[in-house]
Amino acid sequence: MKKKKSIQDFYGMKEKGEQVTYITSYDFPTATFAEKAGIDMILVGDSLGMCVYGYEGTMPVTMNQMIVHSEAVRRGAPNTFVVGDMPFLSYQTMDEAAVENAGRFFKEARVDAVKLEGGVRVASRIKAIVDAGMLVMGHIGLTPQSSSQLGGFKAQGRTLESAKAQIEDALAVQEAGAALILLEAIPPEVSGYIRDLLTIPVLSIGAGPHCDGQLLIVSDMLGIFEAFTPKFVKRYAEVAKVCTEALTEYVKDVRNRTFPEPKNIYPMIPEELTKFKEWAAAEKKAKEMKPPK
Repeated sequence: MKKKKSIQDFYGMKEKGEQVTYITSYDFPTATFAEKAGIDMILVGDSLGMCVYGYEGTMPVTMNQMIVHSEAVRRGAPNTFVVGDMPFLSYQTMDEAAVENAGRFFKEARVDAVKLEGGVRVASRIKAIVDAGMLVMGHIGLTPQSSSQLGGFKAQGRTLESAKAQIEDALAVQEAGAALILLEAIPPEVSGYIRDLLTIPVLSIGAGPHCDGQLLIVSDMLGIFEAFTPKFVKRYAEVAKVCTEALTEYVKDVRNRTFPEPKNIYPMIPEELTKFKEWAAAEKKAKEMKPPK
């Protein structure tokens, strides 16, 4: 049985220069696959708004949706470190709300940590959750929940001013007590600087190779989500294509009556089949002899 990694294990990996493997998953089957593959960490991301529910972005995702999907992932990967992604307005309003909603992830879905977006502006939220005894992962750079303020889904840290802002945010996240941090869509020079500056593990999604681990969204890497593909994604499979081809074949077989085949049916016990045929014939004959009303 796979042994679930702890936060101490991730700190040890950082010290040894070992890479953390991190994947975003939303359901029981893919969580099961991830655990079998030896993935270290699973994020139940609010990107499920787009990848599962077909929303235009992450804003409509609710706490209840996140809890339900986190519960499913935990059942599928009981021996993997699971992070619950706090959705929009589950922590932005006040520290108390942040603690309460983070607590739901731990109590109801049995996650190992929660993730929230932002640096300096959410430092008090991170501290409040940590002070309540829960592990927190920070998230800076391209933060989808505040993408409108960033001018859209754009990489951050590409100018000196922006790079310094990312560094300031990273330090604020660490000082607030976060145990890990995720950098999204930041140049490798900046993410490498942050990785060396911080004592906590620094993970990357589109932030280059100089971090302590890498994250990809399962729907992107497996070719399930086709609406768009971020630049930082590497496709390891074309599942959408395979599924579409399979469904097309199914439609053809049903219409041509080549499915189901004999091997796909449940035959009656031979002697019971004889009885059934005799009974059906008698029933038919009785109906034919019955005078019309």
